[in-house]
Amino acid sequence: MLPVLPAKPVAPRPVVRPVAAPEEAAGEPCPSCGTPNLPGRRFCRRCAAPLHPEEKPAPLPWWRTVWPFRRRARASSGRVVRGLVILAVLLALCAGGLLLLPAGRALFEDTKDKMGKPKAVTPVAIAASAEIPRHPAKNTTDGLNNRYWGAPGPEASVTYTFSKPFRLVDLLITNGASKSPEDYVRQGRALRMDLEVTTQDGDKHTKQVTLSDKAGSQTVSTGISDVKTVRLVLSSPAGLTKGRHLALAEVEFFQRS
Repeated sequence: MLPVLPAKPVAPRPVVRPVAAPEEAAGEPCPSCGTPNLPGRRFCRRCAAPLHPEEKPAPLPWWRTVWPFRRRARASSGRVVRGLVILAVLLALCAGGLLLLPAGRALFEDTKDKMGKPKAVTPVAIAASAEIPRHPAKNTTDGLNNRYWGAPGPEASVTYTFSKPFRLVDLLITNGASKSPEDYVRQGRALRMDLEVTTQDGDKHTKQVTLSDKAGSQTVSTGISDVKTVRLVLSSPAGLTKGRHLALAEVEFFQRS
C-alpha cells in the first residue's frame, strides 16, 4: 500500500438562517412611537407603550374640593345629610354676618377717624338751662380763655345745635374759669359731665365724661355719626363754696375731615 498524505482540514460551511419577515401590521399607530400595530394588541410591538391608555378624569372645580362637597355622591347615599350640613353652614354664616356687621362697621369708622385729620366745627345755636349774669353759655365757643359760662349749680345743662349732621370725632373741654391755674381755682368746676348726643334720625347716645380737676384742655373721644345736637349736664362739683358758681371755659367740637 502506498503512503497516504494527511488530509487538509476543511472549515465548516456557514449555516444561513432565514431572516424572519417583518411583521406587517395595518392598524392604529402607537401614540408614543408611531409604529402601526395589529388590531387587538394592548401594547406596542416596538416600544411596549400602552396602545389605549386610560384617560385621566377631569379635575374637579375648586368648590368640589371643599368639605362636604369633596365627597363623591354615591347613588342616593348621604345626600340628605350633606344638604342639611350645607344649609346649617349657610345659616351660621348669615347669622354671624348679621351679628358682626355693626361691630365691623364701627371698626371701619374708627379707623377712618384715626387716619383723618380732625376739623373744628362750630354750632349755630347754644341754649343753657341757667346762666349767671355776664357769663352766658355762648362764651364756651368764642375761642377766648378768659370768658366762661357760669352755672348756678350742678344739674345745669347746655345744648349745642349744628346746621347739618356731621361725624363727631372728639370734644375738647376746658373746664373751670380759665386755662390759667390761678384763675382756674377761683370758681367751681364740674368733675363729671353727662354727654347726650342726638343724631339726625332722633337716636340718642349717652356717655358719662369724667374730668380731671386741673387747668387746661381735656380731650373726650366720641366717634358718633350724623350728630345734630350735643347736650352737656354738669355734675360732681368741686370748689363750689358760698359766693362761687360752676364755670366752663370752652367746648370745642371736631369732625372728620
